Parts: sequence; structure tokens; C-alpha cells
Amino acid sequence: MKIITSLITGFSFLYSCLTFGQGFSSQQIDSLVNQSMQMMPQVGIAVAVIENGKIIHSKGYGKLSIHSDELVDENTLFQIASNTKAFTTAALAILVDEKKIAWNDRVIDYIPEFTMYEDYVRKHFTIIDLLTHRSGLGLGAGDLMFFPPGADFKIKDVLRSFQFLNPVSDFRTKYDYDNLLYLVAGELITRVSGQSYDEFIEDHIFKPLNMGRTACRYQRLKQKVNIAAAHSTENGIVREVDRYVKGEGPLTASGGIYSSVSDMSKWLLLQLNQGKYGKNLEHRIFNPERQSEMWYPYTNIGFEIKPRPSYRWHYGAYGLGWFISIINNYTVISHSGGLPGMLSMVMIVPELNSAVVVLTNSAPGGNSYSTISSAIRDKWIKRDRWDYLTNTKQQLELVASNVDSELDQVWKTATISNIKKLQADVYLGTYEDKWFGKINIENRDGKLWFQSQRSPQLNGEMFQYKQNTFAIKMSYTGMPCDAFATFEFDQMKMPIKIKMKGISPDIDFSFDYQDLNLVRVNH
Repeated sequence: MKIITSLITGFSFLYSCLTFGQGFSSQQIDSLVNQSMQMMPQVGIAVAVIENGKIIHSKGYGKLSIHSDELVDENTLFQIASNTKAFTTAALAILVDEKKIAWNDRVIDYIPEFTMYEDYVRKHFTIIDLLTHRSGLGLGAGDLMFFPPGADFKIKDVLRSFQFLNPVSDFRTKYDYDNLLYLVAGELITRVSGQSYDEFIEDHIFKPLNMGRTACRYQRLKQKVNIAAAHSTENGIVREVDRYVKGEGPLTASGGIYSSVSDMSKWLLLQLNQGKYGKNLEHRIFNPERQSEMWYPYTNIGFEIKPRPSYRWHYGAYGLGWFISIINNYTVISHSGGLPGMLSMVMIVPELNSAVVVLTNSAPGGNSYSTISSAIRDKWIKRDRWDYLTNTKQQLELVASNVDSELDQVWKTATISNIKKLQADVYLGTYEDKWFGKINIENRDGKLWFQSQRSPQLNGEMFQYKQNTFAIKMSYTGMPCDAFATFEFDQMKMPIKIKMKGISPDIDFSFDYQDLNLVRVNH
């Protein structure tokens, strides 16, 4: 991968100049963003900054699309992805305030058909457990139902899937990030409130805060204008990719929201004011007690007794839709979000009454969503900083080089797809996983082909890699998702099972091929 390089020395000088004062001025933020966009390939960025309870910066940079001259501004809509999760927990907090639920209520008391891998876990699984990534299931377990987009899975499929997913740790003992349990949280909101997830969030959060451009999903946008297109960078070349469109209702609860930095500023002010809003903070969406509960460190992620001097990271945990960290003796509340071609970051420093949101429409885009927000945060907390952009650029280049080297080796080895040459008729047939459904191994114009029945975009040509292991070149290109498929045989030398895993070491965790157990059901 080749990444555009320029102005590193200039940025280092700029960075050293920005180490004085309480925070960056609006002009200095402009310089920070512009340097990022010049150093690494990306299309559009929007940034809003709140300092000491006041919005000091709200601005867009770059373009909506590489195919358009329309410019990003503070009202441009981006997909905020997993930053949606904090809205979901805030909706639950409202229901707690209304005494319709309690955090420690059991999920099955509201959703009786909810399943888990063990009956004990199912019976004791609480609302807090839905939100804190401590279920015992692995990273991104079951996400393949929704990555790539376009599958026909519904909330009923999610609710039954957990019984078929194998745990990787004991219940409530280990952090492993998940998305599906937030979909269950969205369904719980619907069943308790009597409103759809979308309607509840709109009526109880968006409308009171006057977040007029924001919607829970693309289909509910009032005006489909000034929306950032999604982009991916490969080998230094930026290309537009299809926008990820989530399904209806609770299926948006883990990452469906579209918003702008202008609207997100209102959301961040609500957080800084512990649920209060209005000119004189005369209105309230949730009580301060709920804020404390959402920012409580339920699930430990890491702890350093002697933090590295250059980083000063002491502790990390997950709350209810938020990450909680102690950095240089300051509490930092944050969350990131990622979907194909869209990345977002929110950071809050409560004791300084300050926050930043960065929305981007390029992945990885130099990880600007993280580097810009981190630089602004570190200025506030007086942490010794390094040159984020140069450091990140070097890391991205190193990772990309290693990944490209590994992938090149795989595809040099995996060269034959012709069924006749491979004598591959024996592999043809239907294989089924209990939570993901059926896939077909087909003869498609003489080529060996993988096709999911329920997720149409998950299909691709199969090339023999090593003996009974094939490399699948997936047709979906919004994110890297090529996979290995290894066939297991019975005593009659007939294939009976398929085990899969992603090929790229940098594959997104939501392509959880490793959780599939595909068993042959017919020839």
C-alpha cells in the first residue's frame, strides 16, 4: 500500500507550536485538520469542539464524495456507527427514570424468547449485561448476519442465535466487544415503550435537543441532501464504496444513526450537563444518577500500575455505551465508530467540561477520526504528546505493507478455481450453520463458487490454497472480507464440514467466519 506523504516536517513544527495555552484555537484546529488531509489520502472530515461548556469550533473540511464538488460543512451527515450505542443506553436510562425498567432486570422478563449458550446465563442475563460486553461470547460474535449488508436476518434471528454461539470466557469475567446484544437492547426498548426504537429515540432525544438533521437510519432522514459518501483507501487510491444501510427498527440500535457535528454538539452538551438542556438548562432528558450509571466502569479492559511515561494511560473499562479511561489522572469518556468507509470518534473530559467529535467519510483515512480527537484531548489534559499524524502514518504504512505481503503470498499460492482441473465436484452441495443458515458450494460456469443463501453479497470464487483449504475471493469489496474455507472429510473421503476464517490479518472483527460450523446437509 502506498500512502500519500507530504509536509511531515511542517506538521512537526505546527505540533510543537500548539503545546501552549489551555486548548487549540479554532484556527489551530483548522491547521491540524488540513495537515492531516494533506499527509494521508482522505475525502471529508467534520469536527466540533466544546471547551468549558461552550462550542468553540464546528466546521467541515473536504468533500462529500470524490465524484462531487460539494463541500463538507457542520451540517453534513455522516454515519456515526457505534457511537449510536450511547443513544441506546440513554433511551434505556429514560425508561429507568420512568420506573418502567431497572438496570438489573432480567432480559427474559421482557423478551422471553431470548437465548444464550447456557440456561443459567440466559436466566441471569440482565439489561446491564446487554450493554457491557461481558457476555462470555467472543469478539463480534454473530456479526456476520449483518456484514456485509443486504442479508435477510431479522431481530427474531438475533434472539435465537446466541444459543448456537460458543463462549470464549466465563459469563461476566472478560471484555469482548459485541454488537448483537445492543440489537436486543433496541428490541427491549420497543417492547417496554410501545414505540419503535426509531420513534422512541427521535421523540425522547432528537426532538427535545433540536437535532433536526439526525435520524436513526438512512430511510428515516427527512432530507437526503448534504450526506457524506463512504470511501475506502487501498494501495493509496481512494474509491467510493456503497453506503452501509442497516435494517429496520431495533437493528439500528448498535450503529445506525446518521448525524452531523452540529447536531452531535447538542448531544455532547447534554452529556456534559448530566442530562440537562435548554438555554438555562431548565429541561432534562435523564437524571444525573443515570449519567453516573452510564459512566460507571462495569467491565475492566486494562490496568497499568506504572503507565508508560509517553502515554500515561492508567486504566480502561466499558460502561453503558461508553469507554472510560484514566489518562494522565483525568477521566476520559469516549467511543469510536466504524462502518464501511465511515469512521467517527467522540471524546469527553467531564472535569474540564470539554468534548470533541470527529466524523470522517474515509477508511482508514489516516485514522484522522482518532488522531485529531486525541491531539485535542491531550492538549486539555496536559499530557506529553507525540506527533500523532506522523506516528499514525508510519504505523498504517507498516501494517499495510505487512498485510499486503501476506495477502500477496496467499493469492500467489491460490491460483486454480477450475472444477474439472481440481476434480472438485465432490465439494459441491449445501452446508448449514445453525445461526447463519445455509451456504452453497456451486459450479458457476466451471468455477468453484461460495454462495450464502441469506447474505447474498457474501459470495465469491474459490481457489485451491493447500490441499482441502480454499481461498475465497469475495465479491463484496466495501471492506476486506476474503476468507479461507477448510473442508473436513468422513471415512468415505466425502466432505462433511467447513471451517472458515478471514484471510487478511487486518480483517474487521465483524466478519466472524470463525464462529461458523457449516455441516453438509445435501449434495
